[in-house]
Amino acid sequence: MSDSLVIIPTYNEKENIEKLVRTIFSLNKLFHILIVDDGSPDGTADIVKDLQSKFQDSLYIQERTGKLGLGTAYIHGFKWALERDYSYVFEMDADFSHNPADLVRLYNANEEKGGDLSIGSRYVKGVNIINWPMSRLLLSFFASKYVRLITGMPINDSTAGFKCYKREVLETINLDEIQFVGYAFQIEMKFKAWKYGFNVVEVPVIFTDRSEGESKMSGGIFYEAVLGVINMKIRSIFKNWKR
Repeated sequence: MSDSLVIIPTYNEKENIEKLVRTIFSLNKLFHILIVDDGSPDGTADIVKDLQSKFQDSLYIQERTGKLGLGTAYIHGFKWALERDYSYVFEMDADFSHNPADLVRLYNANEEKGGDLSIGSRYVKGVNIINWPMSRLLLSFFASKYVRLITGMPINDSTAGFKCYKREVLETINLDEIQFVGYAFQIEMKFKAWKYGFNVVEVPVIFTDRSEGESKMSGGIFYEAVLGVINMKIRSIFKNWKR
């Protein structure tokens, strides 16, 4: 039995998913994997189900109908994890933009170094992004600067989607009250963990844009995040953050 679950949302990731699953299971720490697939028409779910015969009791899949949003996929996975005996719950993309080897580093940042939420950060030591166009890089970088300015949250990479939560963090945050479903979801989860007083740590990672499959990112996703931050900050003033 593993104490760690890696949640990977998928939509049309047939080029990447088998290699990613096998790479994670080859690491020197045992992780379980939960795929949350939003009805991929390319057969991603079928590939995962074929792999389950080889990785029994360590590879799981939850299938949903249609594209319901990144945030709802992770919340579905969080609730699934909390119903089971996992102490650490990870978020990870399916496209190898996140290096699977860094899962161990995120785990150690919590297990050995006292973190409650560890973040694979692209900006904690300069800018560590490969293959992004300059316009997208600048948009992401300054969105994180903007979020830090408005919220006061001492995090360099507020939109990062490579994370490890201790179970207690997810138990404390009311997952049914999460407002955002796109990439602003990543900001909201970090903000609430920080407001509740959990120790949030950033682990420097190198982010590499996908080489296979189609990107789900757009400029509109970042604008959604930026415009939602002020409303989130205002709502937080009236909330009791004691735990």
